[in-house]
Amino acid sequence: MEPSWLERAIVSTSNGNPIWMGLIGGLVITFFNTVGALAVLVWRRPSERFLDTALGFAAGVMLTASFTSLILPGINYGGIWPVVIGMAIGVLFLDQADHWLPHMHFIMGPEGAHTKKLRAVWLFIIAITLHNMPEGLAVGVGFGSGDTTNAMKLMLAIGIQNVPEGLAVAVASLTAGMGTYFYATLVGIRAGLVEIPLALFGAWAVHIASPILPYAMGFAAGAMLYVISDEIVPETHRKGHERFATIGTMIGVVVMLYLDITLG
Repeated sequence: MEPSWLERAIVSTSNGNPIWMGLIGGLVITFFNTVGALAVLVWRRPSERFLDTALGFAAGVMLTASFTSLILPGINYGGIWPVVIGMAIGVLFLDQADHWLPHMHFIMGPEGAHTKKLRAVWLFIIAITLHNMPEGLAVGVGFGSGDTTNAMKLMLAIGIQNVPEGLAVAVASLTAGMGTYFYATLVGIRAGLVEIPLALFGAWAVHIASPILPYAMGFAAGAMLYVISDEIVPETHRKGHERFATIGTMIGVVVMLYLDITLG
């Protein structure tokens, strides 16, 4: 299948260097997150049901991408055990970060080590940063692998699901009384910026040490699956909108499968 215009543009801009492609991928998914955060300036009060449905959609995209763009390609590269080991490390890393880093979810409340020194907005930003870390890393690992087509699918999938996430972050900051619409937008944008350096790091790491590729793919997949199960599903099922969130998840699965097939 012929490369898409977007794939050709990224390869041309980066001169085919996987590390620079990883950086571009990080910028692209952060741009999608910014679009979602900016949407709060126009759509100021989306309903909780819509947000839960949209986050369910994001979970469906992430769930499918974890398998089609990370786990299965990782197995093809290095076999089942490196991927499984990477997944276990990714889950353990996110679990320990959840346990030790103080952060706050607006529905589930505070988690991690107790502290009174951090303002609520920073606790929230830390929570979203933990959420976004595996996404940026996954895109970087994808480009660092050298499989540009698969990396493109992963980048578009993460980018699409970043739109509702960016909107949800901005709306949640407003609901918590953290300031004006403009400040809420900045909170949403700022929370997604971590994806850029992590995408660059992921691409650099697997490019200079290709044997770690299946482990890195497993790590990113395990971390994303942890986020889905531990963060997104509980958050979207606590206000009576679980059926809508589930429908959103199924739509996200279908969208990602469609991208996977149509983009080769």
